[in-house]
Amino acid sequence: MEKIEQKFVGRIRGVQGQIAFIECEGSYKPQLNELLTSIEDDSVRLEMHEYKSSNEISCLLLSSAKKIHRNMKVVSTGSQISVPVGDEILGRVMNLYGDAEDGLGPINSSERKSIYDSKTFSSTRKDLSKTELMETGIKVVDFFTPIVRGGRVGLVGGAGVGKTVLINELLRSITNSSEGVALFAGIGERIREGHELWNSLKENDVLKRTALIMGHINKNAAVRFRTAWAAAALAEYFRDVKERDVLFFVDNIFRFLQAGSELSTILGEIPSEFGYQPTLQTEIADFESRLASTDKAYVTSIQTVYVPADEFNNPTVAATLPHLDTVVILSREIAQQGRHPSVDPFKSRSSVLTEDAIGAEHYKAVTRSIEVLNQYEKLSRIVTIVGEEELSVENQKVYQRARKLLNYMTQSLSTTAIYNAVPGVSVSRKDVVSDVKAILDGKYDKIPEEKFLYIGNLKSIGK
Repeated sequence: MEKIEQKFVGRIRGVQGQIAFIECEGSYKPQLNELLTSIEDDSVRLEMHEYKSSNEISCLLLSSAKKIHRNMKVVSTGSQISVPVGDEILGRVMNLYGDAEDGLGPINSSERKSIYDSKTFSSTRKDLSKTELMETGIKVVDFFTPIVRGGRVGLVGGAGVGKTVLINELLRSITNSSEGVALFAGIGERIREGHELWNSLKENDVLKRTALIMGHINKNAAVRFRTAWAAAALAEYFRDVKERDVLFFVDNIFRFLQAGSELSTILGEIPSEFGYQPTLQTEIADFESRLASTDKAYVTSIQTVYVPADEFNNPTVAATLPHLDTVVILSREIAQQGRHPSVDPFKSRSSVLTEDAIGAEHYKAVTRSIEVLNQYEKLSRIVTIVGEEELSVENQKVYQRARKLLNYMTQSLSTTAIYNAVPGVSVSRKDVVSDVKAILDGKYDKIPEEKFLYIGNLKSIGK
C-alpha cells in the first residue's frame, strides 16, 4: 500500500459485520472513498463511506476484522485505493491493492492509479459503425455470434454449462492473435480456477502480455465489488496512457453485482422490489461505460454472466444484457446432450450479424442455418412421437442436415485438453461458412451424422 502523508483521524469504536465505526478525534476529516489504515498495523484497510455525525464516520472494512480492536488509532493514507500500472504488471497476478499473488515477489511499478479515476470520453468514443471482426477459431461463436473489435461480449448461462471454459479459450485464442494487452478480472470465482487459468496462460505463452487481478469468492463483499473498479482502472490506463488495444475479460459480472447487493444490505440501504441494491442499474452502467473504445485505442470486453437457477429474468442478468453488443447464451439442455460449446443459436444474438458487417456469403449461410434449425425444432416434436421414418423424404433431409450442422458446431478446445487428452482445434471463419454451406447443400448427405461430432473442418471426414 502506498504511503503518502498519514493524518490522524480517530479511534475505532465498534464493528458491525464489515462496517467499522470511527470516532473522529483529529482535525482532519477524510473524504469519500479515502483509504484509511492503522498506526499499529498498516495491513489494516478501511475505506471511508459516510459521516454518521460531525464526529463519527462509518467505513467499509476491507481487511480481516481480526486485525482490529476497540480504540485502535486510525490514520488516513491521503489517497484512495490504487493499483500499480505500466508494463511491469504484465505477466503478474495481483489483488485489489496491487499486492502480488503469484509468489514472484513485489510488482515493481513506479506509477499507481486510483481505481476511481475514470473520465468521460463522450466526445472521443470510437465509432464502431465500421466493424472489424475478431476471429476466435471457435466455430459456433464465429458463425452465429461474431465478435467485433471494440465491442462487449457476454457469455451467459447457469452453473456448469461452460462459461469459464469458453472465456479461458477466448482469452488464449484472441490474445495470441492480437497485438494489444489482455486484462483478466476474477470476481467472486474459485481460487482453483484462477490457478488453472494462470498455468494455461503460461503454457500457451500468453501470460507475458496478460495481467490478472483477483477478488476471489473467499474475500468479503467490499473487496469483490471494488475489484471490478480496479480492473477498469487498468484498462483505462493502457487505453489512454499507453494507447494500446485492450482485451478485457471478466469472470463473473453477476458476482460483481451480487457483491454490490451484499454491500447494500450491510450498509442498511432499502432494497429494490426484487431484493437487489437500488443502485443496480447505475453500477453496471458506470462499469460498462469505463470500458469504452476511444480514438486512441480499442477496449474489447468479454464477460461471463452467471444466471442463478437458469432464470434469465433475474434483475442482474436483465440489467447487464442491454450493455452488450454480443450475447452468447449457453444452454443447459445442449450441454446435457453432450454438445460443447453449448451455445444456443436461437437465443444468442450479435449486433454485427448483418450483411454489411460479415459479408453476403456468411449472412446468407447464417440465415439458411436458422431456417433449417427452426424446421428441425418443429420436426423433432413429430419424430419424438412417430419416429423419423414417418417424415416425408424432403423433411427427412432437412432433419438429418440440421443434426449434422449441430454436430459440426461441437468442438474440442485447448482449455479442456488437460482433462480429456483431446487436442483443441481452431477453424477459420471462412472454412466454417464454406462447411456450413456444403452441409446445407446436401454434399455430405451420405456421411453419418456422428462423424461430424468434435471435428475441425470438413476436410477431415471426406465426402
